Amino acid sequence: MSNKMLKVNIQKELKEFDLDVDFELKKGRLGILGPSGCGKSMTLKSIAGIVNPDSGVISLTADDETVYFDSNKKINLKPQKRNVGYLFQNYALFPNMTVEENIGIGVEKENREKTVPEMIRRFHLEGLEKRYPRQLSGGQQQRVALARIMAYGPDVILLDEPFSAMDTFLKEQLRLELLNSLKGFKGFSIMVTHDRDEAFQFCDELIVLDNGKIIAKGETYEVFENPKKVQVARLTGCKNISKVEIIDDHHVRSLDWGLEFEVSKEITPNITHIGIRAHDFAFCQQDDVNVINTINSTIIEMPFEWEITLANGLWWKYDKQIHEHEFKIPKYLKVDPKNIILLEE
Repeated sequence: MSNKMLKVNIQKELKEFDLDVDFELKKGRLGILGPSGCGKSMTLKSIAGIVNPDSGVISLTADDETVYFDSNKKINLKPQKRNVGYLFQNYALFPNMTVEENIGIGVEKENREKTVPEMIRRFHLEGLEKRYPRQLSGGQQQRVALARIMAYGPDVILLDEPFSAMDTFLKEQLRLELLNSLKGFKGFSIMVTHDRDEAFQFCDELIVLDNGKIIAKGETYEVFENPKKVQVARLTGCKNISKVEIIDDHHVRSLDWGLEFEVSKEITPNITHIGIRAHDFAFCQQDDVNVINTINSTIIEMPFEWEITLANGLWWKYDKQIHEHEFKIPKYLKVDPKNIILLEE
């Protein structure tokens, strides 16, 4: 894996914006996170060869280099020649083919007898070989679609919002199954999603896309912990974001909440906002640092957490047990200076 690399540098003019994406993937699983209609699926389709960019290069280096697309050199490999597996949202199984026929469709005839049973074992589809897609659950369909992709040994697997149409329970189950299915996969996988939990759980590295441009990239943990930009903080689930006025190197005044905060990092002139994640408040005494009064808060009970909205609009989430139904809001809360995220527009 060490010398493998997928290189994507493409531009395409779209109706709403221009797509301009440039990244290199050297290992494992990449997530592309962003709101609907920001260019995520268009990026995948360009890698797969379903859509042609206006300009740029897409190449895969393994033992040697395969150029999928190069606008200058007029190279544009057909999708069948790219050895890329694409998992569509609806799995795109052939309705009139059985499970084993669907899995064997992309496999050379002489290898089918060995490969298909192997995939059926690997994806736990024993006993379903003769069934048709309509006779399968969503999870079984997903496994068949993945088995079909894996059967022809792709270099790259593209996952386009694979869980978007499912209920929460099934989603959790299928995420775990997908992670397990891809454990032994030696190539690259790229998942497009607008769901921050999915991105966090699934991806080693993350790209955040907005209006066709990359606004953040890096290791997933790092992007979540230090989003740097307002829009990245929002997309990674930060509920409290306020414009600020800088007081000095370590103090800001929040214009939306009417509070002053001490922060642990040095504030640079380009900082325009701060963010506080909803779980980052703690109980405290009145004489602590970054104290917030909770008078006139409203509280909503959820199965596993209390959602409290403070009078100034700050949002606090506090974990609870399913059988707990009473909660006395403390008089004061605080935010640790290190938990205040400094953001630029």
